[in-house]
Amino acid sequence: MILNRRLPLRAVLMFGLYLASLGAVWAAVVYVLYEYAGLHFLRVPFLPIATIGTAVAFYIGFKNNAAYERFWEGRKIWGGIVNSSRTWATFVMSYIGPGSDDEETYETRKVLIYRQLAWINALRLQLRKTSRFFDKPARATKRRLENHAEHMRNDWDKEIAPFLEEEEFKTVSGMTNPATHLLTQQGSHLAERVKANKLDLFHQIAMMEVVEELYTLQGKCERIKNTPFPRQYAEYSRLFTRVFIFLVPFGLLDVFGKAATHSGLASFLPAIPMIIAAALVTWVFVTMESIGDSSEDPFERSMNDVPMNALCRTIEIDLRQMLGETDLPEKEKPIDRLLY
Repeated sequence: MILNRRLPLRAVLMFGLYLASLGAVWAAVVYVLYEYAGLHFLRVPFLPIATIGTAVAFYIGFKNNAAYERFWEGRKIWGGIVNSSRTWATFVMSYIGPGSDDEETYETRKVLIYRQLAWINALRLQLRKTSRFFDKPARATKRRLENHAEHMRNDWDKEIAPFLEEEEFKTVSGMTNPATHLLTQQGSHLAERVKANKLDLFHQIAMMEVVEELYTLQGKCERIKNTPFPRQYAEYSRLFTRVFIFLVPFGLLDVFGKAATHSGLASFLPAIPMIIAAALVTWVFVTMESIGDSSEDPFERSMNDVPMNALCRTIEIDLRQMLGETDLPEKEKPIDRLLY
């Protein structure tokens, strides 16, 4: 997740200049074919092309709204995970051995709270286990992932093992869906305490409601992760944008080609504003299309990701403080203005 309110000018220029240069080069080629190769049929009325541009802008707007909704839903889900985790820890501290501070009570509370910390990190790693960036990432994305690899916290053993006993860690690691198994273990642990008359039935019901909510939140995350953004919207948006960018110079000839002198180098002067206009139109439309594309999958490793690492660390600090621990990890820090 990008933290700065304003995007760095260097990043805007690096992305924008590349796109603008593509539009400028294509516009220059079209103008040369029109003016010097005598292909005057390339000049078409601007109105139908402008109409296509309007339709493309509406289509991109729809796609971007839908993509942002996926991101925002993912962020709300993880906000719910933060709240439910705090609720779970509060119930553990209140219902497990109330008024007692003996070693057995502390160890039981620790097991239940640490298993919750294992669950949030297991869910985070499961959601990032597969990524579209594994296929053919852009060079800039590949370079960013390589530079930030040590900060990604993707090592299963390091992230999960500290919160579980060795035997349980081995069992969980062998499961197809470790996060689901961890919640099952929470329910089994509560049932054992009820059977041993160490937990009131009504308190068990209240705590199981939290477990149910955690299952619901996990299912919502998996729904977003396992249901890609409808490709008909994503691909046709990209296709329509490219078609429009391809046609723009032909329509601009209708505006700037009229000033052509057909005499020497002076005949290229009308091409300058045409090239600038084509470059700006290319930059704006391709950038709009790219914004939606970068927001449609909120659980990847993109710059617009839901910052699950930071949220898991926040939960860990809160829950371990509730447990009475003082040796706590530091809050997740941004890396190059990005929070993962």
